[in-house]
Amino acid sequence: MTSEWWRTAAIYQIYPRSFADANGDGMGDLAGITSRLEELQYLGIDAIWLSPFYTSPQRDAGYDVADYCDVDPRFGTLADFDDMVAEARARGIRVIIDLVPNHSSDEHEWFQAALAAPAGSAERARYLFRDGRGPAGDEPPNNWESVFGGPAWTRVVEPDGTPGQWYLHLFDSSQPDFDWTNEDVREEFRRILRFWLDRGVDGFRVDVAHGMIKADGLPDYTPPAEGGSMGGGASAASGVALEPEISTEPGDSAPYWGQDGVHDIYRDWRKLLDEYPGERILAAEAWVDPLPRVAKWVRPDEMHQAFNFAYLETPWNGPALRKVIDASLDAFGAVGAPSTWVLSNHDVVRHATRLSVTEANPQGHGLGARSKGLPAYEPGLRRARAATSLMLALPGSSYLYQGEELGLPEVIDLPDEAREDPTWFRTNGERYGRDGCRVPLPWEGSAPSYGFGPTDASWLPQPAQWAELARDRQRGVEGSTLELYRAALALRREHDLGSGTLEWLPGYPDSVVALRNGAVIVVANTGDTPVELPAGDVLLASEALTGRSLPADTTVWLAA
Repeated sequence: MTSEWWRTAAIYQIYPRSFADANGDGMGDLAGITSRLEELQYLGIDAIWLSPFYTSPQRDAGYDVADYCDVDPRFGTLADFDDMVAEARARGIRVIIDLVPNHSSDEHEWFQAALAAPAGSAERARYLFRDGRGPAGDEPPNNWESVFGGPAWTRVVEPDGTPGQWYLHLFDSSQPDFDWTNEDVREEFRRILRFWLDRGVDGFRVDVAHGMIKADGLPDYTPPAEGGSMGGGASAASGVALEPEISTEPGDSAPYWGQDGVHDIYRDWRKLLDEYPGERILAAEAWVDPLPRVAKWVRPDEMHQAFNFAYLETPWNGPALRKVIDASLDAFGAVGAPSTWVLSNHDVVRHATRLSVTEANPQGHGLGARSKGLPAYEPGLRRARAATSLMLALPGSSYLYQGEELGLPEVIDLPDEAREDPTWFRTNGERYGRDGCRVPLPWEGSAPSYGFGPTDASWLPQPAQWAELARDRQRGVEGSTLELYRAALALRREHDLGSGTLEWLPGYPDSVVALRNGAVIVVANTGDTPVELPAGDVLLASEALTGRSLPADTTVWLAA
């Protein structure tokens, strides 16, 4: 009998660049993470997930990997990694790391060998090299666009100096896609998995888990203009208060997303992980639609979890929330998997801002000074606190993104010259990209770089607002966002809400989400009009209450 810890875990995402900087160079590192694990233990999470820290030229913040089995010197050493895992384990915290199998960096030794080798060589067969179209081969092999904007193909100059083949990169041109029909690629990633499992990691979050396999023939495809950059539904991470359709029918699938062949890869990986003790897990970043299709990634012989992006993309709207919660529990439950719940991560606008934006904002576009429909901070935070209080009461596993427990908003006013996201450059500033959710964290309000590091250095500039939101200004302060998260996580564990069963409560207006999970009643008011609370002692409230009235944009937990 195993605990299956992953079914109910609260997992905290660490973006290493921006979490904590131990050496003062302005970029976070592994030693910084180790130094702050005490604070995460205080918060009450079960596991951490680290975004990439591998050797990388950092063209895409580490998602361009040059060496999958070493630590980039910016972040430390393998010894630092081992120390971090040991300290986390001593505090009862499991460690999940990011794996980036869709593409490598163009500085990876395999790609450098491919550039030096001729067309048709074994070296090029590990990537997706193709001849161009047109009489001289000077047109790309198809019309695919990069997730970051611009064409998804780049032409190489052959060793003899002549224009040559094209290679596919669904992301930046520095991120060539692997050809996953090649057995060399599959065996190499088995080696990589074993390397980190042998070092004690508890699992992998798999980047672009709906990619890797491309449709035969690489046919032309034009995605819908309103769609998010990573695929999935067309509703696309907006705060607009509309009720989206939660489809149960498959839509038009891009030939580079969600191809059936990916499932053979994950069945192979699952067998490998199952050889190791301690319930090592695979978690899928799979931006596909609809939810029953996402559930294919977590069938019993594949991955353990898949991020619930349908939930993340749902606006703060009662009918829409009830619909996506039902659809999630049905779809994942049908394959025996837990639903996951998530509101923020390193690729989307922070939900303290996003849920109150009044104009459409497709995933990946980001927000900046010219964006429309931007909310004020306080109303946005109020809605975010209510949304998190609802999310943490749901059965299944929850993911939290670093800084959301402080109520951090998206940083809108980053100067143009500070931006680093490839999206900003590849769209000539048309899309702001994801830098606004990646600004380094504030730990101490009066310290240099607000405690991010021992100096004022910070790879992205921190706003003055960070001083009042710093962790030391919120720790132990009743009503602070940090203490709200801590209380919710403690109650979630005490009442075993992660393994509970949801029951909807009747008798409320459409704008109210009311449910029972075991011994806890949860009432969330997404509307403008206060509603009367049922009987029961208040266990948690996202805002201060007056009497038994639940105001707008507030969630409360009651003893059933």
